[in-house]
Amino acid sequence: MPKDVAPDEMPDMTLPALFSVKGKIAVVTGGGSGLGKMMSAALVQNGAKVYIASRKLDELERVAKLLNEGAPADGPFGREACIPIKADIQNKAGCDALAAEISAREKSLDILINNSGLTWGAALTDFPEEKGWDRVFDLNVKSQFYMTVALLPLLEVNKSNTHHASVINVASVAAYSPMASNPLAGAGSGTYSYQPSKAASLHLTRTLAFELADRFIMVNALCPGVFPSRMTSYGLTESRDLLEAGQPTGRVGLPEDIGGTVIMLASRAGSHITGAAISIDGGQMLQYIPKL
Repeated sequence: MPKDVAPDEMPDMTLPALFSVKGKIAVVTGGGSGLGKMMSAALVQNGAKVYIASRKLDELERVAKLLNEGAPADGPFGREACIPIKADIQNKAGCDALAAEISAREKSLDILINNSGLTWGAALTDFPEEKGWDRVFDLNVKSQFYMTVALLPLLEVNKSNTHHASVINVASVAAYSPMASNPLAGAGSGTYSYQPSKAASLHLTRTLAFELADRFIMVNALCPGVFPSRMTSYGLTESRDLLEAGQPTGRVGLPEDIGGTVIMLASRAGSHITGAAISIDGGQMLQYIPKL
């Protein structure tokens, strides 16, 4: 238990003390593309070891090679800081299998980023049940729960209330938006299951945060707006000007935007933050609040 700071004293609050992730070990699901690739790069470049996981091993291997080129050569893991693992986490068995693979390689874990997700667009009156609802909720919600639970034995090793483990669930500003029909979905289509799945992710985050706080596992959600990814490629190709016009900053998200937030949550700076949902959207959601 840390002692209280005397009135005439201050602890070390330099950038290395507050924001270092050097030597930490992370797992990023969906780490081979889009947001997962961006967040993994931020961790690797700052001296963490990152296991990136998805179903596409060839893609993971290419990304791992790229990210390792940016790893600090004199860091604790050298130029072998990013490690690809093929995994399919659409069900509990797949989550357990990935957790078993990590447990065979590591004795502890500091960061879990539950990033894998998908969406489905179709007409309101012809929206498919299995592909549209079941698969979306399996990956966007259930996998976040089962991955976290399966890795609890590693996450809680040697943690304290100033040296925490960080679970980051990637949700979306779509969790707050009722608009399923939008430029990202395409004409005549709507992402009717995506918004509810991301809202469920936020509530799951708060549920797990409450459950795991006394184990010193901080659980938070990120709510990105529009970032370049496979999921947004159609909308950015067809309607980039419209999407950028809907953001007060006048641009879509960049790797530094989400990477910096991950570093904050995973480092000492994030040790007293849990159950939060952090929007990274350039003020996009402010557009839903009318100015008086």
